[in-house]
Amino acid sequence: MTKRRHTMRHFYCQDALWRFYHGKAEALGCSIDQLLNDALRHFAREKLTPRPTPPPRTTPQPTPAPRTTPRPRVTPPPPPPPPTLILIFNDQRIRIDKDQFIIGRKVSTSDLAIRDGNISRRHAAIIRRNGAHYIKDLGSTNGVQFRGMRIDNRRVEEGDLFLICDYELRFTYRGG
Repeated sequence: MTKRRHTMRHFYCQDALWRFYHGKAEALGCSIDQLLNDALRHFAREKLTPRPTPPPRTTPQPTPAPRTTPRPRVTPPPPPPPPTLILIFNDQRIRIDKDQFIIGRKVSTSDLAIRDGNISRRHAAIIRRNGAHYIKDLGSTNGVQFRGMRIDNRRVEEGDLFLICDYELRFTYRGG
């Protein structure tokens, strides 16, 4: 028979908890050390030891009759197309139907040309990424503003209003 080794351990507990276990030890006629060791052993066995998970319950299913004809393959319907973004500029409605829509001063390199010396040649872009649209400043001198703050890149939401210099760019997904 091997002799158990006892090592003195210290721990802190609430006074009420200590009084509870002390009272239980007196009522059971054992030492508080023995009671606490039993309580810790029980806790470890119940809460800290992994238990095997029982196999899932299954109800017997009737065996289907063999099929003589192959099942038709069902293909899911294609996802709906992303909503079309509309840019409202100078009372014009412009469909954004490209992955990259350039706004700038130069007619030859822009999808929307704004003929103003304060607008950079390639001022900003509307970029479609993962079904969402973003407006991005392309390193312009005067920037793109949203709610009074200069932005570099921002997702375009329904009804958003951006400013490029004094020009308003309003966006909507309705009426595409």
